[in-house]
This record gives sequence, C-alpha cells and structure tokens, in this order.
Amino acid sequence: MNSLLNLLGKSGLLRKDLEYHLIRASMVLLFVMFGYQKWFEYEAQTLIPYISSGPLTFWMYPVFGIRGASWFLGVSEWLFGALLFAGFWNKKLGVLGALGSVATFIATVTIIPFIPGGWEESAGGFPAMVGPVAFLMKDVVLLAVSVYLLKEDLVRLTPEAGRA
Repeated sequence: MNSLLNLLGKSGLLRKDLEYHLIRASMVLLFVMFGYQKWFEYEAQTLIPYISSGPLTFWMYPVFGIRGASWFLGVSEWLFGALLFAGFWNKKLGVLGALGSVATFIATVTIIPFIPGGWEESAGGFPAMVGPVAFLMKDVVLLAVSVYLLKEDLVRLTPEAGRA
C-alpha cells in the first residue's frame, strides 16, 4: 500500500490546483460539445420535452421557436465555455463563465420534477427515474462543479474571501 501511495504522490495528482484546472477544462469541453449539438435539427427536436417542461425554460419556444431556442442554447453554451476557457488566465471572465454555468444547470435541474415520462409509473413514480430524468441527473453534479468553479475564481480574485 505504501508503494502505491508513493507512486500516486509522485504522479502529479497532488500538484497544486490540478483538480481546479481539470474541472475547468472538463467544463469547457462539455460546453463546446453540448453547444455544437444545438445547431442540428435532431437536437432541436430532442430538446422539446425538456425545454417545454422547464419552469425556467418554457418561454423559449414562444420567443424563439424550436430551432431558435436550440440555437440560443448553443450560443449560450459556447459563450459560457469561452468564458470558462478565458478563466484560465482572467479570473473575472472565469467568474462570468461560472455564473453562466450555474444558471445553465439551475435551469436544467429544475426540469427534473416536471418532465413527462421521467418517473416510472410501474415502480410507483418518484424516485424511480427513467430516461429523461436519468439523463438530467448529471446536471446536479455539473451544478455543484459550476458552484465550485465560481467559488474558486472568486477566492482567487479576492484573497480575503478565502479566509472567511
């Protein structure tokens, strides 16, 4: 066990801020890839039950239409991803990206209770999640990651905040 611990210690896993940089890079990649999907008809159609059921997203279809709502989300995701990427060098831009990320995942997490077909009736409904709810559950973790990045960028901007 000691050999394993020594090996892991030498691997760079203990390097200062490694997890912070890995999490930031992961979120940038996620926003790039999810934003890319939003430009295609298949994704616009896939999003219909999610957007129309969300208490914070239902307004998008009357305002933008089906394709426009998908494009709006794609632009937003690319913007937040770009701001998170810029946050590697500029913590103020990182804060903006993290705020956008927090807002994104608050919006998607609030869809969970309302999405049609999200709770398996044959198993008694809640908490027997299926398809769409299972897909959205990752957003609970992504919300926590977004809050972590926001906190870390704020601490790096205001060192006295890290002592509170």
